[in-house]
Amino acid sequence: MKSGGGDDVGASSGPLDWRFSQVFGERSAGEEVQEVDIISAIEFDKSGDYLATGDRGGRVVLFERTDFKNASGARKDLEGTDYPVRHPEFRYKTEFQSHEPEFDYLKSLEIEEKINKIRWSQTANGALFLLSTNDKTIKFWKVQEKKIKKICDINTDSSRPLGNGSVSSSSDSNVTDSCLTNGGSPEKLNNYLSNDYSFPPGGIPSLQLPVVKTSLETSPVARCRRVYTHAHDYHINSISNNSDGETFISADDLRINLWNLEISNQSFNIVDVKPANMEDLTEVITSAEFHPTHCNTLAYSSSKGSIRLIDLRQSALCDSHSKLFEDTAITTSRSFFTEIIASVSDIKFAKGGRYILSRDYMTLKLWDINMDSGPVSTYHVHEHLRPKLCDLYENDSIFDKFECCLSGDWLRVATGSYSNLFRVFGVSPGITETTTLEASRNPMRRQVTTPARPSRPSLSSITRVVRRGAESPGGDGNGNSFDHTSKLLHLAWHPTENSIACAAANSLYMYYA
Repeated sequence: MKSGGGDDVGASSGPLDWRFSQVFGERSAGEEVQEVDIISAIEFDKSGDYLATGDRGGRVVLFERTDFKNASGARKDLEGTDYPVRHPEFRYKTEFQSHEPEFDYLKSLEIEEKINKIRWSQTANGALFLLSTNDKTIKFWKVQEKKIKKICDINTDSSRPLGNGSVSSSSDSNVTDSCLTNGGSPEKLNNYLSNDYSFPPGGIPSLQLPVVKTSLETSPVARCRRVYTHAHDYHINSISNNSDGETFISADDLRINLWNLEISNQSFNIVDVKPANMEDLTEVITSAEFHPTHCNTLAYSSSKGSIRLIDLRQSALCDSHSKLFEDTAITTSRSFFTEIIASVSDIKFAKGGRYILSRDYMTLKLWDINMDSGPVSTYHVHEHLRPKLCDLYENDSIFDKFECCLSGDWLRVATGSYSNLFRVFGVSPGITETTTLEASRNPMRRQVTTPARPSRPSLSSITRVVRRGAESPGGDGNGNSFDHTSKLLHLAWHPTENSIACAAANSLYMYYA
């Protein structure tokens, strides 16, 4: 198979040995999780040196990488030495309140503060920029280091008399005897005091003023630069930055809007699937993302399991698509749950933009944008749950929206499941790699690995392959009972290394290989 950039990618040597790296916000045994603390979004920046998380309380927390900063020598020099491999280490950097709960009085609708998506923008002048959104409002944030101002001491100076012999002066004061602030003078001051103020016996005590000095220490400060609002009638499910560094898109159930980062009061509607009669509505938009290198191309998925590729150069309103990707297997075998589980919850472009990874309820699918006849590969995430679809429908778990991610070298993909499990699949042709890990300090406790097998001549990068993990019905793959209340919905892969960050309720776990 070829990478997203079109270069050949060699087959992986075998399953990676995943190890625990860090955890932030780990729960103690029996500790109750507050709803506002549950993580709802995770995103690495392009360099991989910063990680952002959002939660249901509307807060954004930033982490920064420290292992290379603490090491001596340049990063490239360290990579060429024989020192043991250092796993990525992150530390807490700062946090800020991105969104507050609101109420739409026109529609009598409460707007949650929950962060739906976070996307990093290009850095400039040492400052970090990122977009965050809840259901209705998108905000553009700037995070920059500011020097800390401290109150060092209280100045006293007895060299100048005031009033009845009392002293008051600042050692750093530039005020002279003949001139006060705003053009006042001692004579006017005395006249004013004589009318409204009588000096106490013994005069006025010494006047003491604090001295504020700027230290060499810095602290990150977050400031909201833009607020993009009043453009979506339905809940925003996606935001995506364009490769031009100037624009981004936001998508809700029926529309996709194009924004300029510097203009917050105007957007352009580029996709509108709302029918004239809402009774004719058959599908909604579930996710949207810009092509990583082509600023005129974007893709969006639907609740029917299809992915559409559109070209902004064709028309101002992209009612028609340039390419349509559908899985014909969905249309051939239909049941009551077919359309529900076919709904795509997340799509991601590969680094070079040739491949698209999509996640529906039961599977991960790999699509080649040059081949619209069907997915290149299908990876079954939790096939053992298929007999339980009725139960999952009753408790609404069947509508859970799992995210997906892919490695920077495009050799592996990952997504979450229930019981706080996530799965890593190899995408190299001829090799079936399926690893199941648990979001805990011992990720390999429930490991399921299928050993590599030699490639077949009939398999190629354009051959449709169905890869199944070693799963047993009724369990999580190892005979363990699954817990539908413990779901791993959000995860992100480091852009350059085999490192994964994932959220289990309010805890952020990080692993490396």
